[in-house]
Amino acid sequence: MPWQRARATARAAAVRPLPAAEADLADALGRALAEPLVARTDLPPFDTSAMDGWAVAGPGPWVLRGRVLAGQQPAGPLADGTAVRIATGAPLPPGATAVLRREHGTVERRGTPGRDGGAAADSGEDTGVLHDRAPRPAEPGRDVRPRGQECRRGEPLLPAGTAVTPAVLGLAAAAGCDRLAVHRRPTVELLLLGDELLESGPPRDGLVRDALGPLLVPWLAACGAGVVGRRMVRDDRGLLRDALRRSPADVVVTTGGTAAGPVDFLHAALDEAGGRLLVDSVAVRPGHPMLLAALPPAAAGGAPRTLVGLPGNPLAAVAGAATLAVPLLRALGGHPAAAPRRAPAAADLPGHPRDTRLLPVRLTARGADPLAFDGPAMLRGFALADALAAVPPGGLAAGEPVELLEAPGR
Repeated sequence: MPWQRARATARAAAVRPLPAAEADLADALGRALAEPLVARTDLPPFDTSAMDGWAVAGPGPWVLRGRVLAGQQPAGPLADGTAVRIATGAPLPPGATAVLRREHGTVERRGTPGRDGGAAADSGEDTGVLHDRAPRPAEPGRDVRPRGQECRRGEPLLPAGTAVTPAVLGLAAAAGCDRLAVHRRPTVELLLLGDELLESGPPRDGLVRDALGPLLVPWLAACGAGVVGRRMVRDDRGLLRDALRRSPADVVVTTGGTAAGPVDFLHAALDEAGGRLLVDSVAVRPGHPMLLAALPPAAAGGAPRTLVGLPGNPLAAVAGAATLAVPLLRALGGHPAAAPRRAPAAADLPGHPRDTRLLPVRLTARGADPLAFDGPAMLRGFALADALAAVPPGGLAAGEPVELLEAPGR
């Protein structure tokens, strides 16, 4: 299957996003809004001071009448010719027309003129006569944040599908929200196939270290998934079949066993578990023996599940995850398809004669620069990469645009 079509098939396999539910702000991070975020209050909720200084009414000089701090209510309205000391974020008293910045005012007390605003603030005194020393008079509205400047109550702030980032959480809290309607996180179980895998220490006695568990778990989580399990499965068709049948996850991700070697049992185990192939090999290098399949529910009445089969070679598995797993998980989680991102090739990008090639690149001022150590079993180049460049068959010359897939953690 062509690479672009395989990615589209992975998104379509989601059919529709997972159901929506309300979540506390702390639990919504990384999920997608199922409904627009709507303000529950005006922002700001009242006229506030944008600066430390004095709230003044009418033209000066002004007689000082106390202070208003953030979190306090003003004692009462201001009459023309009066002022109160005010802190940034404090409510503006009714009748105030502007805020005079601290550095622009001087206070005359007990008949001694010339005491500057800094001295007045430090003294703790809030009486006297305030004089305007600003280069220009404090015109109405200066340094005032008017009520509703950012939004009005009931106003939609963000559309459904928006990823909940820390900034979104801050906006939601400021707008008065305690909970958000978000799509459920797709659950994932990672099955690492093979008798040759070690979980610790250096390779020895023909065994190799599992590199994909440490790589894939945080990457899938960053795509909005809840990783509910990670376990190794020996090269045994029956064990693999039973693992596929019993996995409770929305998405089962396997590594290895996708080709036609003597212990590559994934196709047979998938058939015995009642799976249905949606994608069986993709025209992409590395990673072409990847697959996508529909799995029946793990229990009667349960929801259908999906399997993503990744090759066992590390960079080939990365290519498979970027091609199939990431689009599927983003769609299940309610995230819209990302707009293609492109950059000019900083140098000639070698391609495969027939297939798309996913090439680790570093993004520089010149564009996408290819990295060395890009073989199917290598991760050294990918560890330095900002992205994977999707190089079409035949390659690209320097200066030509190339589509980029974001590398995890970038």
